[in-house]
Amino acid sequence: VIKCKAAVAWEAGKPLSLEEVEVAPPKAHEVRIKIVATAVCHTDAYTLSGADPEGCFPVILGHEGAGIVESVGEGVTKVKPGDTVIPLYIPQCGECKFCKNPKTNLCQKIRITQGKGVMPDGTSRFTCKGKQIYHFMGTSTFSEYTVVADISVAKIDAAAPLDKVCLLGCGISTGYGAALNTAKVERGSTCAVFGLGGVGLAVIMGCKIAGASRIIGIDLNKDKYAKAKEFGATECVSPQDFKKPIQEVLAEMTDGGVDYSFECIGNVGVMRAALEACHKGWGVSVIVGVAAAGQEISTRPFQLVTGRTWKGTAFGGWKSVDSVPKLVTEYMSKKIKVDEFVTHTLPFDKINEAFEMMHTGK
Repeated sequence: VIKCKAAVAWEAGKPLSLEEVEVAPPKAHEVRIKIVATAVCHTDAYTLSGADPEGCFPVILGHEGAGIVESVGEGVTKVKPGDTVIPLYIPQCGECKFCKNPKTNLCQKIRITQGKGVMPDGTSRFTCKGKQIYHFMGTSTFSEYTVVADISVAKIDAAAPLDKVCLLGCGISTGYGAALNTAKVERGSTCAVFGLGGVGLAVIMGCKIAGASRIIGIDLNKDKYAKAKEFGATECVSPQDFKKPIQEVLAEMTDGGVDYSFECIGNVGVMRAALEACHKGWGVSVIVGVAAAGQEISTRPFQLVTGRTWKGTAFGGWKSVDSVPKLVTEYMSKKIKVDEFVTHTLPFDKINEAFEMMHTGK
């Protein structure tokens, strides 16, 4: 058993608490990882807020991490102690019907137990003050050591800087893949990206790499426009600057609507606007943001009858074990940006400040 520091969420709506936790050794087909770096994501905050129907407490959150394999359980063949890895919140077992289907990346092998906050055998590897602590998204990267299923880990280039590539565990991969894999953005097309946080910037990067000729960024926070343009946005607009709905504004700006739109916020009203901003006959809108539990999307069916398509994406459609190492290689060979997504680097004990910065859009 390893004793180490972890940020424990004891209950919903309260700040994380830095505690000493015990991390049990990995069982069969499990891997224990020393986490070197982790990022914070709105999904962690969503669960912490209490709005997540799958949220269990007490829990160790975090799902964008990178580290070194410390030990492996019996039967583990793909990684060994000392390997550099990224934990994966969407695993890839290679055996379920989802993994065998090229149309999806949503491996279901451990979905039920992962959703309940436990390892595939139904138990937890974390204890603190004598209490069992739940796992989160199969990763729990807000701990100096974590245990994950062996199908939830990608071995990456040992030379990769872990404080950067941890972002490929969720945000960057999600946005980049939404443009390339889900929308399949074409050269010369016009795109609109709603929400210019980390995921939105990654979508812009993907649209640019795909050869889009016009990329319109939409956000209420104008402080984000300069960064969006650095990533490839050709122009940025704020819905607050117009009397009419943003979808009408975009239709006027683009002679009838955009070819591809992306919702990167998790707001159902914005999801509708993103669909309705698409061009009649062929426009495709991709939902990337996660809305709160119980919320529903709506539009007039005529929007779809007249040739618009509504899609969704999880982890950008990447088959995780296969794709994450390739994304790291693309970053190492300077094909995709990663360093530019990092605005602040904080010590672990400032994790609550990191969440505050995220909430204020800094």
